[in-house]
Amino acid sequence: MSEESGAGRSERRGPAQPLPAAEAPFDAIGLARTLLRNVRSGALATIDAVDGTPFASLVTIATDVDGTPLMLLSRLSAHTRNLIADPRCSLLFSQGGKGDPLAHPRLTVTGRAAQTGETRARERFLARHPKAKLYADFPDFGFFALAPQAGHLNGGFAKAATLTAAELLLDLSGAEAVAAGERGAVEHMNADHADALALYAAAVGEGEGTWRLSGLDPEGMDLMAGERTARITYPEPVRDMASLRKSLVAMAAAAREKAG
Repeated sequence: MSEESGAGRSERRGPAQPLPAAEAPFDAIGLARTLLRNVRSGALATIDAVDGTPFASLVTIATDVDGTPLMLLSRLSAHTRNLIADPRCSLLFSQGGKGDPLAHPRLTVTGRAAQTGETRARERFLARHPKAKLYADFPDFGFFALAPQAGHLNGGFAKAATLTAAELLLDLSGAEAVAAGERGAVEHMNADHADALALYAAAVGEGEGTWRLSGLDPEGMDLMAGERTARITYPEPVRDMASLRKSLVAMAAAAREKAG
């Protein structure tokens, strides 16, 4: 083989490039959205306000109804000062697990973070992190929402994809009633249907525990049992509360039949 042909082959090979999510040979959008909903803490990368050095720190995470990442940050923290000076940032969602950490799925979301006074952001974050109620109202703390611009998913060996903001987030058009009725539905399910929540968790392979609902949206539900989380997707997306009730009843019946 000539040096020219060998060089040409090397040039043609080049570095591997992740595929757009729509072209990936696996459900990249579904996996990315599951990571967004399931992971409760991650690495926040900001830009140092003094010299522009990348600065990474650990933060707790929740999501809004559409999947927008939410954080509760203190103005005394370096990452918050950095965001106030330059809102560009990224969040790493890593599922983790036994064995090689690089064998497990992880998602990086890039975008801009800004403080939000939305009541729903507060409710959803504290439902996901109940212990944060102890300091959420301290004057130096505030809730921040990261508006995604893009996502980079590594689903494990030979599984990589890029995602747009529209692929990461849910379109809530026509499903406003679900967002408006979410908190009441969550409270009702936790108070009166703990048995159904346990069935939903068991149906996706989760173990026993005192499962509670922390949030729901047009695509699925977020469950918690202690520090464990579970993402439950409906058979079909729902756009109103009547469809949500029918879906939950049908899912509970199917889970009982499976368990029986």
